[in-house]
Amino acid sequence: MKTSELQGIKQRYNIVGNCEALNHVLDVALQVAPTDLSVLIAGESGVGKEIVPRVIHDNSPRRREKYFAINCGSIPEGTIDSELFGHVKGSFTGAINDSPGYFGVANKGTLFLDEVGELPLATQARLLRVLETGEYIPVGATEVRKTDVRIVAATNVNIRQAISEGRFREDLYYRLNSIPIQMPPLRERGEDIILLFRLFAMQMAEKYKMERVVLDDEAKQILLRYKWPGNVRQLKNITEQISILSPERTITAAILRRFIPQDQETTQLATIHREGDHSFENEREILYKILFELRGNVNEMRHEMGQLKKRLDEAQSGAAITTASGSTQLAPLQPIQPMATPMEDAFAEEYVEPEKELESLNLNDLGKQMLEKALERNHGNRKRAAQELGISDRTLYRRLKQYDLDK
Repeated sequence: MKTSELQGIKQRYNIVGNCEALNHVLDVALQVAPTDLSVLIAGESGVGKEIVPRVIHDNSPRRREKYFAINCGSIPEGTIDSELFGHVKGSFTGAINDSPGYFGVANKGTLFLDEVGELPLATQARLLRVLETGEYIPVGATEVRKTDVRIVAATNVNIRQAISEGRFREDLYYRLNSIPIQMPPLRERGEDIILLFRLFAMQMAEKYKMERVVLDDEAKQILLRYKWPGNVRQLKNITEQISILSPERTITAAILRRFIPQDQETTQLATIHREGDHSFENEREILYKILFELRGNVNEMRHEMGQLKKRLDEAQSGAAITTASGSTQLAPLQPIQPMATPMEDAFAEEYVEPEKELESLNLNDLGKQMLEKALERNHGNRKRAAQELGISDRTLYRRLKQYDLDK
């Protein structure tokens, strides 16, 4: 492409930058525009992928026809088929009229499918049929309709990985990827970062009738070294913040650091899972996780009930006393009367006085004494005390509160 032609395209679409990767993207877009081949634009979020399909459409034989940009990720899964392929009256609740859908309205024109990687699998199958045959069936209809639509798609996800995980059809990927275009991230565009900052600062100054902010040399170096996880969108936001919030119009490194996150190694806004990490991507896996945790809780309750029965048997047959050597022994007690209600924990709630000399030693006192001794032997460590008593941490904390020992 001639330099003059390239500059004309940039001026027309307000594209700022001279890096080789960006020039290559525009060159490919202009070469593929006269054809009807599908184009798949890949790139991180915020790099400006939406400009490319507009360039392709405006320089194609379809430029006098309709152009629609559709964000596939923003349409609910239950209505996306109707939005794209239309529906007939009465096909679902709320379908009070026939609708042609985007493929019907955009006949002879161009559809830009942004975030195409977010399409449900059923919709992907419908889209594949349109790309291969030009035919589709509206929701609730029985007759096949024809359309002649040029498809330009874009994605910020790793389609190869989505295919391996069963989230994207491989045949649809190859159909969309007739002409691949890779948009460069902002951190790889070098001096374009400074040019874009200057553009955004000038736009803010003109819009709000203020003096334009400018960068000193050290501040420019900070911009060039930063990784820009949000790409052009993030740069624009930061420029707007500086223009409004900074009282100084010459931006130094110290001022700039107040607006740029300090983690300069970050290259993605979303958390990247390391190998071996698990992410729940569908409701079935979430349900499995809930059931697994529920089974663990049931097992814990079963274990605690066994311990309760054991402690209750010990409490009924004897009281804990401490010998001179510090060891704990069980002194026999008189049998207690059966209780009407089951025991909740390892310590009884009621006790019938067996004889006068043990008048003050009911089971509540026994439980409190055992708890105090266990804490004393473990130097106040509640976790070890609970393990010694054979009860859970939750039960121990509840007993501490009951006996007013939680201080």
